[in-house]
Amino acid sequence: MLTLGGFGQVGRSCMLLMTQESKILIDCGVNPGTRNPTESFPRLDWANITLDDLDAIVMSHAHLDHTGFLPVLCKYGYKGPIYCTEPTLPMMNLIQLDAIKVSAAQGKSPIYSERDVKQIMKQTITMPYSTVTDISPDIKLVLSNAGHILGSSTCHFHIGNGDHNFVYTGDIKYGKSMLFESASWNYPRVETLLIESTYGAKEDVQPTRQEVESAFINAVNTTLVDGGKILIPIPAVGRAQEIMIVIDQYMKSGEMVESPVFMEGMISEASAIHESYPEYLARELKQKILETDDNPFDSEYFTNIEHPDAREEPLRENTPCIIIATSGMLEGGPVLEYFKNIAPIQKNKILFVSYQVNGTLGRRVLDGAKQVSLIGKNGKIEVSNINCSIEKLDGFSGHSDYNQLISFVHKLRPKLRRVLVNHGERRKSENLSMSIRRMFRIPTHYPQIQEAIKLF
Repeated sequence: MLTLGGFGQVGRSCMLLMTQESKILIDCGVNPGTRNPTESFPRLDWANITLDDLDAIVMSHAHLDHTGFLPVLCKYGYKGPIYCTEPTLPMMNLIQLDAIKVSAAQGKSPIYSERDVKQIMKQTITMPYSTVTDISPDIKLVLSNAGHILGSSTCHFHIGNGDHNFVYTGDIKYGKSMLFESASWNYPRVETLLIESTYGAKEDVQPTRQEVESAFINAVNTTLVDGGKILIPIPAVGRAQEIMIVIDQYMKSGEMVESPVFMEGMISEASAIHESYPEYLARELKQKILETDDNPFDSEYFTNIEHPDAREEPLRENTPCIIIATSGMLEGGPVLEYFKNIAPIQKNKILFVSYQVNGTLGRRVLDGAKQVSLIGKNGKIEVSNINCSIEKLDGFSGHSDYNQLISFVHKLRPKLRRVLVNHGERRKSENLSMSIRRMFRIPTHYPQIQEAIKLF
């Protein structure tokens, strides 16, 4: 296996699985936190292959740090099959098309066009969870629920005639959320596990679901009561739907101060895809959507902002409200327009509920920046002062915390011969790797980018 991105870092996840007869590319993302091309994209140049050499590409889930470079491969002539779950295809499509818009709005030239995204649709073969598919002469693939976002999957590669079983977790949530069941773990066989480590440091223990929901209600209520506005920068897929369900539930029960909730930036489109695939959702939510009139995504509290001209209402003075807008790391998208208006006013709050990658504007704000430079409407740089309060809530994450990652490995332990660790800042990957080695006495390694690893 060659590591091409997403090892010792979060972003541009990509690796090449090679056997005597096959070459399979697994994920193909971009890095949102860097401006340098050699660090933005997977190191396919180093792999020394042509696109015609690839038998297949497998996508674990739809987020850009796993799928953002895929349209470029189609643009430059990849003609082979792309495998993913059923909801991942429309979700990936939506996110990739939105990335084109965000690039254009930032005055950059996009690295691919709509035509390249449409080409992906023609080449993609979707698989339900738990079906076995031959994807190359000597590799079979099974996708299982990863609990991270809609359609996210762990990828089980059965190599040769039972020679080796390799499981790649992708991004994984080994714990139940309002949206999804906990990640699957009962693979018939697995010798090598490649596990993510976004929250792989010992101190990365998330609060319980009850604690995080109470903290969320508290963070929202204190600001609304003071007459302030709350801006929640959010990824349109996954966290947005989770937060919508929580707001709907607690406003209905009276525990959260009732106020208008405005949403902008493909959140309603992403929610509609969730409604189209109820069988991929948690049991209770699936039931609500299919069997009752109580669909949390269609709540009376939510107003979708369809056009920039409609932003006046949420930004009107002295109207306490919640604004949920993309992108989740303040890297472009409609959230920046709200940010410019909300950040300078003391009684307002910016509430982060998702991971902030190193190098992003969201991370700088979270780390205490008091002033940031943004590109204004006419392309000129504007300085925004940050006087409002900033809060981050852990626990809504679609990633496992340290304890959940260790529990997941513990479940697989009798079968495992080796563990590899990726998708985490270097310190976190290293810590998780050392913990697994010490606790379970299994050979464990945290590769860096541009390493070749012999699996068997």
